[in-house]
Parts: sequence; structure tokens; C-alpha cells
Amino acid sequence: MTIAAASSSPPPKGDLRRFSNEAWETVARTLSERLGARFQIGDSVREQHGHTTTWIPNQPPDGVAFAASTDEVAFIVRTCAAHDVPVIPFGVGTSLEGHVNAPEGGVSVDLSHMNQVLAINAHDFDCVVQPGVTRKQLNVLLRDQGLFFPIDPGADATLGGMAATRASGTNAVRYGTMKNMIISVEAVLPNGSIVRTGQRARKSSAGYDLTSLLIGSEGTLGIITELTVRLFGIPEAVGSVAASFGTIAEAAEAVIATMQYGVPVARIELLDPLTVRAMNDYSNLNFDEAPLLLVEFHGSETAVAEHQELFKAIVEDHGGNTVPSANSPEERTRIWQARHDAYWASLTLRPGAKGLSTDICVPISQLAACIGKAQKRAEDEGFIAPIVGHVGDGNFHVLPLIDMDNEDEIKRARSYVGWLNEMAIEAGGTCTGEHGIGQGKSAYLRRELGDAVDVMGAIKQALDPQNIMNPGKVLPA
Repeated sequence: MTIAAASSSPPPKGDLRRFSNEAWETVARTLSERLGARFQIGDSVREQHGHTTTWIPNQPPDGVAFAASTDEVAFIVRTCAAHDVPVIPFGVGTSLEGHVNAPEGGVSVDLSHMNQVLAINAHDFDCVVQPGVTRKQLNVLLRDQGLFFPIDPGADATLGGMAATRASGTNAVRYGTMKNMIISVEAVLPNGSIVRTGQRARKSSAGYDLTSLLIGSEGTLGIITELTVRLFGIPEAVGSVAASFGTIAEAAEAVIATMQYGVPVARIELLDPLTVRAMNDYSNLNFDEAPLLLVEFHGSETAVAEHQELFKAIVEDHGGNTVPSANSPEERTRIWQARHDAYWASLTLRPGAKGLSTDICVPISQLAACIGKAQKRAEDEGFIAPIVGHVGDGNFHVLPLIDMDNEDEIKRARSYVGWLNEMAIEAGGTCTGEHGIGQGKSAYLRRELGDAVDVMGAIKQALDPQNIMNPGKVLPA
């Protein structure tokens, strides 16, 4: 890479680029000298590091720096800060709200080379990892020690990205979200300084909870470069039940009853008939094309059997029918992989369309009503909009399939997503249960949190007065 190449063909930018060509040329030269081939400015690699997984337009960075250590991340941040060039952290790019776009240009800091498990403390049920470690990679290493990391957002995301977006997924109803899993982090702040937010102790009353501040900050307050995370023992037994219902309302009411009875489910997923149809075709399954609950239990052999029977009774009380349990590891894996592939399966319902993936989360007492409203509104708009949800904690996803060449359809789809957000907030819920705010939902943050947004802005200003750390995300413009 030559600096002449870097400056002779300016890449496309967002609308708000604030630094000069001269500043960029200096940054590019400095990073190239330090990183060599690990600093790249080619069109394809830049586009890969803009947002590519949703309908949000791709806004690529000016360059991509593949960092190999915390010190290198700090060097990159200091270099960019000296010239007012934005910095955008990047894991594997699976986020869904434009988190990795570069609307003001700048440098994407790719952490995929920082993918080492640094320590496994089996007796303490924790481990120390670099941010580029993926959840599947970690669980392969933990399996021989009888341990696992439970947060499962579906995609094989990096733990750094999962922490930055406060991810959760199918196991959240039993094990919690990323905020429950992280003991401490190391991070590079916007001025290039390196901080560690805690030790390995399971609890602490020492000062402000900076760990929680950085979890879910979406790269706007710092770049996470190391994590100490909690682990769990692999359960003695795992059991599954699948149940079909006549209506979404019956299925949702069965979920509410399951939670109110205190049945300790590990996963409880709701799929609407559209999703079931797509999943059957895509993953070669044969569930009835009706509202479907997929439920999993963890524990001892006796406890799992008891919980399965109790759940089957609840299903029967709510007009549902259970299908044979998938208790072999192979069959469970096949079914849950199909559930994780539901996004891609749903795209086959309207070939050529884009999926406008969105999520909301409501109190479980509001779940049945909100899903019903979301379904009816989509039908009234004429959208094909499959619904799936981690419904044990009131979180569900709607995926309108949109023709991106139809401006009227795009406008109506955006209006529909806005209506979903407002409905969730009105019901005492949130505009995002796990996707995060990013670019896509920043307009709804103040509607949900009011003046607390100003407190967030004050924290952002204190830590990042230049606003170089992932600008244009989370806080409203």
C-alpha cells in the first residue's frame, strides 16, 4: 500500500466527513508504517467493514486497521485522535442496526486477529479472552473441561462485539444477557489510554461500575480489548419439547403461564406460521405450519423430565399439541440450527427482497397483545413479515421483507418499524431488546428514556470530547 494510492482515489463517504485529505494522508501513512499489510484501503475490504447485513445503506470507512494487540489498538486510536479521524470498532460485522458503518469516514479497527483465549480458570468458572474470540470457538475449547459459555445470539459473533451491543439470544431466559456474563473488561478509551474495569472477583463494591458502562456502549465510549467472562457447567441432561398451537395468542399465553409458574426453561422460542414454513423448506423439517414453541430444559435427568411434563400440561391447558421431544444431541442441534437460520430461511419467502430486521421487548404480560398487534398491522400493510421471538423474556423479532427498489414500500416499512418501537415503549417495553440502538433506532432513544439521554450525552462528552469513537451511533444527532 502506498500513500499515493490512499489519496488518489478517495473512497465514498457518509455525509459528515470532517477531516481534511491532508489529515487522512498523515493517518494513513502512520498506520501503514506501523501495521504494514494489516492496514488496508481497498474498496472490497472497506465495503466489507461497512454495514452489509441489513437494509441500512453501506457507509464504508476510509481504511481498515487489523489490530493484533491492545497496544496496537491504543496506537491506532491515538493516531486518529491527533487528526480528528473517527474510529469504528469491528468484530465480524453481524450487528443489525448499522453499528459498524462509518458515516463520518475514518478507520475501522478490525479485532478479528485478537482471537486468543488467554486463561481458563475452571475452578473459578471464568476465563479471560481477547475480543476477537467467537462464542463457538470458546465453547469448543471449554467442552473438554465440562464448561460452556451460554450466550447464544445465533450468529457466531465475537465476544467483544457481543459485549459492545449487550447481546443475548436464545438462552437469555435462563442465563441472562452479556451484562450478566462479564466480570471485567480491558478497554482503550478515546484518548488512547488503557483501563481495566475490575479484577476476577465475582462481586465488588469498589467505585463506579465501569464494566457495565462499557457493556452496551456500542463502541462509542471505548474499544474493548480483553474480557473476563463467567462460565457454567455443562448440564447433566438437556431435554426439548416442541408444541404447536392454533393461534399466536394461545402460544403467547402458554409462554406467560410457563414463566408465571416458575418453570425453569433454558430456551423458549416462538415462531409464527410464516417462519415455520420457511424453516421447514430451508432446513428440511416437517413441523405443522402453525404457531410453534421450541423449548429446552437443562438440569438433572429427573428435573428435566419433570419440567418437560409440566410444560406439556401447560401446553394442553392452552389448546396446544406437543410433538415428540428431540432429546438426542444430534436432533436438538439440527432443530436449533434451523432456528438460528430462520433469518436466512425467511428471505426465501420473497426472493430478492431485503429483510428489515427489527426487535422489541415488552413485559411478558403484554406479549400476546403486542405480537397480535404487530401481526395485524403487517397484514394491513400487505407485508410478508415473519415473527420469531425469545419470548421467555418478552423479546420478539419482526422481519418485513421489502423490495428495496420500491420507494413507497420502503417508506411504509420504516413507518411500520417506527410504529413497532412506539408500541413497545407504550407497553412499558423497549425499542430494542438485543439488537442495540446503532443508527437504526437512535430516533427512539429519547422517547424511551427521556432526560436520561442527556446524562448519556454528558458521559460521552466527558470521555470522548472529540466525538471520534464510533460517531453517529446510539445518541440522537
